[in-house]
Amino acid sequence: MKTLEVGGLRVRTAGPVAGPSVILCHGYGAPGDDLCGLSGAIEAGPGVRWFFPEAPLDLGGGARAWWPIDMVAIQIALMQGRPRVFDTEATPAGMTDALARTQSCLQALVRDHGVDPANTVIGGFSQGAMVTTDLFFNAPERWAGLMILSGTLLAGGRWRPALAQNARDRRVFQSHGRQDPILPFAVAEELHTLLVGHGAAVEWAPFHGPHTISQGVCARAGSWLQSVLR
Repeated sequence: MKTLEVGGLRVRTAGPVAGPSVILCHGYGAPGDDLCGLSGAIEAGPGVRWFFPEAPLDLGGGARAWWPIDMVAIQIALMQGRPRVFDTEATPAGMTDALARTQSCLQALVRDHGVDPANTVIGGFSQGAMVTTDLFFNAPERWAGLMILSGTLLAGGRWRPALAQNARDRRVFQSHGRQDPILPFAVAEELHTLLVGHGAAVEWAPFHGPHTISQGVCARAGSWLQSVLR
């Protein structure tokens, strides 16, 4: 695993210097290398390059974030045993900056590291999935596919018109735990319905589990990636 500075973000990378690519962004509060193990756990096929951008915000103790969130509200909801309630239509404060910085990183990977959007899947886990979902449907590049690992519907004011215009026939892998206490399964289902309703080709992988990436999801993600990357 190598570490690069790409477009203003630290990026860890594994695999050959050329070929199809997978770019995955980690979730809120995780260290920058949190998803690096997926390069060995997911059988994406021979010759695949992996890139793992690190979120720009330093929360201390190695934890990173793409934008701030109200952790107190999440903890209260967990203690009370109820789903977290949040506005799925609003764009959170700080998300616009995160999108700009991640887009700069992606463009630098294309410009300076030979990444071909037509043969590259982008995605991430939780908050990282939200960043890449927005960019997948709003950015000018046409990426080969999107991996939404325990992501959710967010920024509906931006996403709904983008999906209506750009979702048809786009390849998407979406997984979510039915017992997820952080991002409710019902909201992930709402996103899934929205994607399918606008014509996206979605590989839907719900599983019995919490806010995580299961072994079963890794297996299905590998098969899906092999069908998308060439």
